[in-house]
Amino acid sequence: MTLSPILIPAIAEDGSLYPVEKLAAHRDALYHLAVSIFVFDGEHLLIQKRASSKYHTSGLWANSCCTHPNWEEPLDLCAERRLEEELGFAVPLTRRRVVDYSADVGNGLHERERVTMYVGQADRTHIMLALDPQEVEAARWVHRDALKAEMAAQPELFTPWFRIYLERYPELQF
Repeated sequence: MTLSPILIPAIAEDGSLYPVEKLAAHRDALYHLAVSIFVFDGEHLLIQKRASSKYHTSGLWANSCCTHPNWEEPLDLCAERRLEEELGFAVPLTRRRVVDYSADVGNGLHERERVTMYVGQADRTHIMLALDPQEVEAARWVHRDALKAEMAAQPELFTPWFRIYLERYPELQF
């Protein structure tokens, strides 16, 4: 049995969307849609270490969760679905902002994305994480000051988009 490729929404020059295979979007640096989720508990942010089996930026720390919507999937539903799939829990999410960014993610692959950012609030003492090992190698809550210090001392341990987000968007600097 052959699996169909995952199709995600790419953005044409006229702003319309069209389906494209996910790996092709990264290989060809096509402009495409994505979502990024930030789950906070006060001054702590839940971050994840990407699984070593991921085809790009494996083993690097990133925000709580990020993904691409499936073709014709509403962004809000995508964000809710993916948080539960990757980390095993749900919290109410609020759409925060839309940003565009580009980054080289290694191995000839590129992110060129229009990202809708979501923020959720959680009480970490009541969250039971159930990590999907195909997606997430580890997760931890980190205090904002510790995260800033870690990222300044060893930026290569963090995904390019996570570094960009924390540098450019003050509302994420909890």
